[in-house]
Amino acid sequence: MKRIMDLMISLILLILFFPIIILVAIAVRLKMGSPILFAQQRPGLHGKPFYLYKFRTMSNLYDEQGNPLSDEKRLSGLGKFLRKYSLDEFPQLINIVKGEMSLVGPRPFLMEYLSLYTKDQMIRHNVKPGITGWAQVNGRNNITWEEKFKLDIWYVENYNHLLDLKILFLTFFKVIKREGISQQGHVTMEKFKGSNEVM
Repeated sequence: MKRIMDLMISLILLILFFPIIILVAIAVRLKMGSPILFAQQRPGLHGKPFYLYKFRTMSNLYDEQGNPLSDEKRLSGLGKFLRKYSLDEFPQLINIVKGEMSLVGPRPFLMEYLSLYTKDQMIRHNVKPGITGWAQVNGRNNITWEEKFKLDIWYVENYNHLLDLKILFLTFFKVIKREGISQQGHVTMEKFKGSNEVM
């Protein structure tokens, strides 16, 4: 049932917002060049890797040694706008159609974090990752890593269709209010360095 709902809603959103998606793609191409999409390997269901898609929000800027500049320096004005209104997330509807993600579920973090998880924290991978989730409507990037994991685990253990609908409803207002986009002092959030805390 969840898969059917994901597929139906994603296809409807892709059709409904197709003009906006095209406009964003053109804007990224004109302002930042190619590639238009940012693709990065992330852990999916049971930690199986997949490529997550987003509209690119950072420029390819390097220092004299050829190393990428910090996220703060590479994040473009257009990128800030796209993140502010979550427009960079639209390509993840393709991930949903492909069956790699769900509309609602724990956000897929970086592959490098997998080895740092406790046994309890790995529970978040018992379901497909989502575009939005319980942690996103309860603080997003304005909460600690430990709080995120607790909220993700709670979602996995208490999942039901009504909860998904509630999260989708709350997400709409979070996007409108532009809450929790970044942690203070960071473009998004500081890197996860592991936790000895048992959830």
